[in-house]
Amino acid sequence: MKVAVLSFAHERAATYARLLGDLPDVELVIADPDGSPDDPSRGRDTARRLGAAYADSWDEVFALRPDAVVVTSETDRRRDLVERAAGAGAHVLCEHPLAADEADAQAMVRVCEEAGVRLSLASPVCFGPAFAAVRQELAKEEVLGDLTTVLGAYNRPRPARSRAAESGALGAGAPPLLDMVDAVLGGTPAQQVYAQANSVLSGDPDVESAALVTVRYADGTVVSIDCSWGPADDASAAGGPTMTFVGDRGSVEFTASPRLVGGFDSATSRERWETRGDDPYAVMIGEFVAAAGRGSGAGPDGAAGVRTLRIVRAARASLRTGQPVELAVPQAARS
Repeated sequence: MKVAVLSFAHERAATYARLLGDLPDVELVIADPDGSPDDPSRGRDTARRLGAAYADSWDEVFALRPDAVVVTSETDRRRDLVERAAGAGAHVLCEHPLAADEADAQAMVRVCEEAGVRLSLASPVCFGPAFAAVRQELAKEEVLGDLTTVLGAYNRPRPARSRAAESGALGAGAPPLLDMVDAVLGGTPAQQVYAQANSVLSGDPDVESAALVTVRYADGTVVSIDCSWGPADDASAAGGPTMTFVGDRGSVEFTASPRLVGGFDSATSRERWETRGDDPYAVMIGEFVAAAGRGSGAGPDGAAGVRTLRIVRAARASLRTGQPVELAVPQAARS
């Protein structure tokens, strides 16, 4: 299977390229024609290091007819690349957000549906057996009863790269949590969003370093998520998302990287925790490639990406106004 990584603008593009290059049945193609003024050969150098083919232009990479693509470009370029991938018959794995504008995101979903290809969102926590096991438990009414409340947190180290920090704690931390909620609620739309944030660690009033978001869904479920940065060298903030699903009979907890052994590291004078589990990005890439090979999909789809984008945009609007934001809910979702 031929899989192309489109652009190295995103911080994880090199990771995806490496993981794809490690898969035995994948022919990796890398394209980064726009490059970066600070590092114009970033994509070409990675291709050379991995022994992968390199395309000098978008026309060249799509002429190669990839079976699947990973879109890791700047946000404002993603619609064009997704539409071109759909035109080439390639399944798509795209980073959050799909687009800056909801209309563009909706257009991306439509063009992939019309082309018969799967548009998936890069949300590693939604791939793999751990989250599948949680969803299986939630489906047992005798365990949880009716789901009423969801509490989630994604506390990450402060990004070292300025580009990675631009989306803030809300833009980076909320989508993985909201994707999990969307999957559990079966795509039930959000009805109201309220958010509060601060920028203490970012030092930029337009880039939040901590955010609390409350979402009320059309079925009555209330979700509260905490997205925040910790110090860049804080290992305890790198464990991945956690989530507690509360029902009227019980609760189910999910931890992306459960702590197995804890202690004190005298070399760093810090707590040290050992965790267990497969690399979530490797699991995601493996499942995406396998699903694309079958002509099916895995993980959150484009429609889920639109719903998540809508909530994040509403949260930002709430931050500006200090008020809850009401979202239009399709009539079918209310009944």
